[in-house]
Amino acid sequence: MAERRKTVLVIDAQDDSRERLAQTLRRDHRVVRASSAEAGLAMMDREDVDVLVTDVQLPGLGGLDLLQVVNENFPLIEVILTSSLPDVDGAVQAIKAGAYYFLTKDADPDVLRTLVHHAGERQDLHRHVLTLRDAAGDAGGRDFITGPSPALKDVLETVSKVAKLSATVLILGESGTGKELLARLLHRESANADAPFVAVNLAAIPRGLVESTLFGHEKGAFTGAIQQRIGKFELANGGTLFLDEIGDLKSDLQAKLLRAIQEGEVERVGGSRPVRTQFRLLAATHVDLERAVKEGTFREDLYYRINVIPVRLPPLRERIEDLPVLVDFFIRRYSARFHKDVRGIAESTLRMLSNYSWPGNIRELENLVERLVAVVDHEWITDEDLPFEFHVVELDRTKSDTSLLDRALGTFERNFLVRALERNAWNVTQTARYLGVPLSTLKFKMERLEIRELARKIRK
Repeated sequence: MAERRKTVLVIDAQDDSRERLAQTLRRDHRVVRASSAEAGLAMMDREDVDVLVTDVQLPGLGGLDLLQVVNENFPLIEVILTSSLPDVDGAVQAIKAGAYYFLTKDADPDVLRTLVHHAGERQDLHRHVLTLRDAAGDAGGRDFITGPSPALKDVLETVSKVAKLSATVLILGESGTGKELLARLLHRESANADAPFVAVNLAAIPRGLVESTLFGHEKGAFTGAIQQRIGKFELANGGTLFLDEIGDLKSDLQAKLLRAIQEGEVERVGGSRPVRTQFRLLAATHVDLERAVKEGTFREDLYYRINVIPVRLPPLRERIEDLPVLVDFFIRRYSARFHKDVRGIAESTLRMLSNYSWPGNIRELENLVERLVAVVDHEWITDEDLPFEFHVVELDRTKSDTSLLDRALGTFERNFLVRALERNAWNVTQTARYLGVPLSTLKFKMERLEIRELARKIRK
């Protein structure tokens, strides 16, 4: 992806000084010029200016006042102030007001070129900080967890083939299947892994704010727009933009999105000029877009533009072989986070989890494990720690000659014995004495209720 040349605006009332500065900078940058602050501000509304080099002594609005206006309305523009004469007090005042540098006009041309180059780098850093701030907390510890299921292996094979391409990928799947995590994996494996990754959940943004969030807005564009805002498209410049739940995008914004993809430019709300931006688009949805196209709720041209490489993430019930890996990962994550010593989960409990349909997919599983780790006061998660609905599902599923009541009583008995064993540090003899039953009776029940294997694990 070719790097865009920085645009430098030179403002100076003296023609010869303005031309000399422009000539110095033209070799490395795109240079535009103005003879007054007012003309320069009008140009900033039309041009995508990166660095402003302006004289302090200007007719009308002075350089320091211009600096304040630029800081309020164009916060990404770096400002270098120049003066015909050395002015220590003016330099201190300018730096305190937010200028990048203050220098005299007779400074060495190489010094000016170096300063403008570094100012451009600082602008890139500022933009990167905005991107990181925007994504703060979203990616912390968020890994795409793999497992042995064939369905997931097919997905990962596709990812390995297309990750380094710039082609648009449409990730399909039910809510909670990990679509954003897969998008992050695609970005990490891409050729621009160090570039920004900007994720936007369109379903989570109030409908009235979607356009401003995506495209940005100018100061005063609408009530409450007290300063310029850089949109997600601009923040993703040079990197990856992930639009989650793209099927929820309103029809008028679908048209603007299509233009942004095709033309590589966006227009801020209230803006009068397009802003160039290049990014790789990853989109995701749980909506049937083909059906939405037929029903007229999703643009056909946009559908074909984003459906270049479709990848379907299977729901958890179709990759249930991965459940033990996922559970183990989440136990370790939340044990560390909550400073708990939860070592694992019983085999019988894993079987119960595997028999559940998981309508909320991996997100539901993670939430469950987080809750279990938070509340258990023992080292192993067992059947009795699971919420009541899991036991109901298990009882309904089990085919047996015994009645549902008998099976429910058996579940209660198992849970009661496990709690008694825990209370007695898993000492079977001491537990039998505590319960007032013969040792042989307790051992028989432990075998019948599949508790002996759990006891052996915990005593290790």
